[in-house]
Amino acid sequence: MRTMAEAFPALPASLRWLPVWRRNLLVWRKLALASLLSNIADPLFFLLGLGFGIGSFVGELQGLPYIAFIGTGMVCQSAMFTASFEGMYSAFSRMFVQRTWDAIINAPIALDDVVLAEWIWAATKSLISTIAILLVLLTLGYGHTWLALWVLPLGLLIGLVYGGFGLIMTALAPGYDFFTYFFTLVITPTLLLSGVYYPVEQMPTALQAVGYALPLSHAVDLVRPLLAGRIPGSIALHLAVLAAYAGATFGVALVLTRRRLLS
Repeated sequence: MRTMAEAFPALPASLRWLPVWRRNLLVWRKLALASLLSNIADPLFFLLGLGFGIGSFVGELQGLPYIAFIGTGMVCQSAMFTASFEGMYSAFSRMFVQRTWDAIINAPIALDDVVLAEWIWAATKSLISTIAILLVLLTLGYGHTWLALWVLPLGLLIGLVYGGFGLIMTALAPGYDFFTYFFTLVITPTLLLSGVYYPVEQMPTALQAVGYALPLSHAVDLVRPLLAGRIPGSIALHLAVLAAYAGATFGVALVLTRRRLLS
């Protein structure tokens, strides 16, 4: 029974995580301008370079100009990068370097509340990044449909998935260099196999199977039609896969963090 409880930890039942989340928000507000600038400038350069550069050779993909095709993929890409970075580098700094977590759990706030707050904060940063990318797309003349509003909760869900992955790495990391493994072995293959830059259907069958097993491909399959003004297919399946990944990664992160800091 004890092993089962550790393998499937319950979410904290209180709202004590909320002040921790608010604390992260207040700190971020001091650096908000630089953070937002990077969230807008990086994808804008990619869109202009790849969209108009490679796009002049590619033409249209799935009925979309290549700049719109890649732009919809970059909404998901940016959400993934932002949540992963927040769940790893920022959370690790607060946990290990600055010892912020130690100070917080000396108050009447449990470690589970802190981990939950970090998870939701990573998703919040992902949502902010999603909004920034959408503004870029709207400025370029794409995504002008009311269905684009549904992309915002999807950005939050993507943030929960990759924020969970980031917290797993934080619980295992001896130092910042450890995160290179995640970016090299997880993020890079995910970008190349999830349909961000080209359709998954154009890859060999074996790689297609790998691509469809990755959470980002399900996010792309939802976001791209929405920004094109169409209702996605298999909505329940895509949402179920993303929700399953989010719950599983948070559960594993919680178990590993407990073992690292409480054992």
